[in-house]
Amino acid sequence: MRHRLITAAVSVLALAVMGSGAPAHADATVREGKVGLSVTGRGLRVQQAGGWMDGHGTDVRARLYTVYKGTRTDVTRWKAATPRTVGITRFSTADWKLNRRFRHGTWLCIEFNRADGAPCAQIHR
Repeated sequence: MRHRLITAAVSVLALAVMGSGAPAHADATVREGKVGLSVTGRGLRVQQAGGWMDGHGTDVRARLYTVYKGTRTDVTRWKAATPRTVGITRFSTADWKLNRRFRHGTWLCIEFNRADGAPCAQIHR
């Protein structure tokens, strides 16, 4: 069973009730197995998304896709992941600036060609 994290977003109505003037945020970090996904945005608009895979490898690539009402749609093409080393930790990363709006209830997912696991975060109001 996939582990999914539903992103927390504060609606404009809730902000008005609380009396806060801060904008709504929809940020999430999800990990499944050796793969992780990080999403940054406001409400239904995703500003940036990216992910990481534990370990280095040759020809490691990643892509983003969505699932909405059972239909899968590729958001990005395959992109070469960048190998990184921090101390003794090795991982590969890929990031995208999307600045794109998604439908309420859409799952944004990442997959790497060299790892099992495809973590997803739900985009909602």
